[in-house]
Amino acid sequence: MIDLDHLRTWIGHRQSADQFIDPFPARALAGLLDRPHAPSSGDALPLPWHWLYFLDTPSRAGTGTDGHPQRGGFLPPVPLPRRMWAAGKLQVLAPLVIGQPANKVSTVRGVDLKEGKMGPLVFVTVGHELHQDGRVCLLEEQNLVYREAASAPAPLPPGEPPVTAGEWSGELNPDPALLFRFSALTYNGHRIHYDRDYAMREEFYPALVVHGPLLATLLLDLLARVRPAAAVTRFEFRALRPAFDTDLICLRGQPEDFGASLWTVDPSGAVGMKASAHFG
Repeated sequence: MIDLDHLRTWIGHRQSADQFIDPFPARALAGLLDRPHAPSSGDALPLPWHWLYFLDTPSRAGTGTDGHPQRGGFLPPVPLPRRMWAAGKLQVLAPLVIGQPANKVSTVRGVDLKEGKMGPLVFVTVGHELHQDGRVCLLEEQNLVYREAASAPAPLPPGEPPVTAGEWSGELNPDPALLFRFSALTYNGHRIHYDRDYAMREEFYPALVVHGPLLATLLLDLLARVRPAAAVTRFEFRALRPAFDTDLICLRGQPEDFGASLWTVDPSGAVGMKASAHFG
């Protein structure tokens, strides 16, 4: 039984955190992405590398069996065990600068219940404001979805082919070391990303699951390589199908009047994540 009225009492919950934008996480992610040069103190933090900062650090006692923090703190205690970051939006007002302190204010903006093909779905919308040097630098919206646990392997959602082959491309084999390093950099304890036995036996995935934020990061990294001078002022992404460490991930991009369309393609030819980047 999902008590939506109770869960909605979390709407308006806020929390604030201060963080020094230390160069090390950025240097570590640059290594993970095989970038030839890592940003350092005084440089602008690339998008969406702020995900390496302001991290939740739950105790072992405050961590669930799936590796996620126990529910009922800042986020509402949704009684559905599977959680994923399904979509997000970013608005860039000014870049964060490495080597300076910053502040993040997070607010629960919405809780909604829908009925999916596999059962109930609860959507939680969280907004973030990132401040530095007395001004708002980034505005972010995260869309989290909660659903029932699987009791047996299930087919993937129907796939859609991309509308174009794309002008830009890249490929990645997401090996377990890559997934583990990204989990460590983002303090993401969800076991589907590094514990193969858990991912396959408990959550019935066919392999380790590639993080949605990692896919979004890879798409923006592709854009940074082909359009290094582009100033992204808005970025949006939505996950359509999961990606696994056993599959080659194809990264694709296409210039648009507003900036760029970006997407991933899995071995079946289906789009896994869609994104758009608007230039200033």
